Amino acid sequence: METFGSKLLAITAERGRLCVGIDPHPSLLNSWNLPVSAEGVAAFSRICVEAFGDTVAVVKPQVAFFEAYGSRGYAILEETMGALREKGALVLADAKRGDIGSTMAAYAMAWLHPESSLVCDAVTVSPYLGVGALSPAFELAQSHGKGVYVLAATSNPEGVTIQSNGNDAGTSVAQQVVDEVASLNAIHGNAGVPGNFGVVVGATLESAPSLSKLNGSVLLPGVGAQGGTAADVARLAAGVEALAIPNISRGVLKAGPDVAALREAAQSAAQDFPGLINP
Repeated sequence: METFGSKLLAITAERGRLCVGIDPHPSLLNSWNLPVSAEGVAAFSRICVEAFGDTVAVVKPQVAFFEAYGSRGYAILEETMGALREKGALVLADAKRGDIGSTMAAYAMAWLHPESSLVCDAVTVSPYLGVGALSPAFELAQSHGKGVYVLAATSNPEGVTIQSNGNDAGTSVAQQVVDEVASLNAIHGNAGVPGNFGVVVGATLESAPSLSKLNGSVLLPGVGAQGGTAADVARLAAGVEALAIPNISRGVLKAGPDVAALREAAQSAAQDFPGLINP
C-alpha cells in the first residue's frame, strides 16, 4: 500500500515543497468581490481548485471557514477536497481535532476513512489531551495510508506559554510532542520512507524543537503575510529540509481572484522550496 509519506515525497519532488491554504475568510471574499455567504465560499473554492489542484503539492482547506456555513459549508468542503484530489494535489484538512476515546475515533473516521465523504489525505490534530489520546487517528491513518499532523510548536503567543514549559528533565512540551510522534514513525515506518505522522511548527518562531529523529513531515505555517520567510524555514528545519513543507495562505490568495495570477503566485513561491528526492 502506498503511504502518505511516500506520496508526499513523490509529489514534492515534482511540484516543490509548498502547501497553499484555502482560507475563504470574509476579508478575502470581499477583496475578491464575492459575497460573504456559502455561495461566495463555493466560488472562492472553485477558483482555488482550478489554480492549485494540478500545480501545488499540498492544498490545505481551513475547515473553520467552511464550517461557519453549516451543512452547506461542509458540502462545499467535500466538493472542494474531492476536486483537488482528482487533480492530483494532496489535501490536508486543517481541522485541528483532538478528543478522547470514541469521540476521537469518530473524528478519525470522518477525516481519514476512505468511505467518508470528508476523506482527505491528511488532517491536523491537537495533542493537548495527550498524544496517546490521538491513537484512533494514528491507527486509522496507518491502516489506510493517510497522514496526521500534530500541533507541536505553534507561533501564536498563547501557545508558546504552554508549549515551552518543561518536565522534570527540562524537556519542553513541544519537544515531548515531537518525540512521541517520532516514536510512532519509528514503529510504523519503513526504511528510506518517511512516516505518515508529522508535526506543525510555526515558521515565525525563533527556534524549533529538535526534529532530527522525527522521520516525518514538518508543516510550517506562517510563511508570507505572517512574516515567515524561506530563510526561516531553512533555519528551523535544518537537516530535515526534504520533509519541511511551508504553508502560505494569504501571501498567495491575495493574488486572486484571477486564476492565472493565483497560479503564478503559487509557482513563484514554490521556487523557494524545491522538492528534494532523498529525505
